[in-house]
Amino acid sequence: MPMIDVYAPTDSFPDHHRLAKDLAAALMRIEQVPDIPMFRENTVAFIHELSASSLSSVDGGTGIRVQVLTNAGALDRDKQLAVVADLTAIVAAAATDDKLTEHVWVLLTEAAPGGWGLWGRAHSNEELVGAARAQIAQLQAGSPA
Repeated sequence: MPMIDVYAPTDSFPDHHRLAKDLAAALMRIEQVPDIPMFRENTVAFIHELSASSLSSVDGGTGIRVQVLTNAGALDRDKQLAVVADLTAIVAAAATDDKLTEHVWVLLTEAAPGGWGLWGRAHSNEELVGAARAQIAQLQAGSPA
């Protein structure tokens, strides 16, 4: 269940909801996960606004940090390259200040085994894959998920 966190100066984006939705959809597409409710409902982006005084480079500049948390092994090298390129482009297109987009950092992080808390329980990758397969089987059989 990928999670995306975007940290940016206040008022960097006019439409947080659209940005979050676009980032989540891009990550699902790149990961090539099945388009099922379990993934659509739990692939989420969060937009965090920070006051200008709460971030700075050594030279006093600012930028945008995008952190992507995925299941272990979800992104091979080609997918890593695609995530960084596509998410950077989406953030740059949504930003109100072109100077900010000169410094978009995308951090790729894999969850530790058992590192996914969902439905009130910590899950391993294998448990999440099993839950996804069960939902896919239900949908294919025409049963409600």
